[in-house]
Amino acid sequence: MKYIKFLSLLPMMFLLSNSVQAEEPLTISIKRMKMETALRIAQAAITQCRKEGVQIAVTVVDRSGHPQVMLRDVLAMDITLEISKQKAHTAMAFNAALSTMEERFTKPFQVAKIDGLVISAGGIPINIGGSILGGIGVSGAPSGEIDEKCAQAGLDAVSDDLEME
Repeated sequence: MKYIKFLSLLPMMFLLSNSVQAEEPLTISIKRMKMETALRIAQAAITQCRKEGVQIAVTVVDRSGHPQVMLRDVLAMDITLEISKQKAHTAMAFNAALSTMEERFTKPFQVAKIDGLVISAGGIPINIGGSILGGIGVSGAPSGEIDEKCAQAGLDAVSDDLEME
């Protein structure tokens, strides 16, 4: 008898559970940087590196890892474009400054050996208020520390504005 009562309640439980689920949104909103924001980041990075006396390339990628802005200063080598792109993508994907990861993947066949990932200082994520908006990669300075300093200058140029949104 208890079993029959339970079975009769099942359709009602199903309807109630569906109505609760239907009240929740079926999509999520994701913030994305405008192209102008990415351009401000890239220009600030180049300006900082010029102050350091070096010419670099900088790439700003969106949260999907796609380049939004790529700039190469006049005397920066061509290869710096590809390296900056890979640094930006890697920093975004791992949500970490690449300088903190340099000693992390040292054995053969670890994840950092995948084509397109560069674990070398000069890449930082764009993480504002816990949301990953993208990554910044800089290449061309004599050291990764200078690359990263320039990337940080790019982020600093917009972080207050992004946090206010």
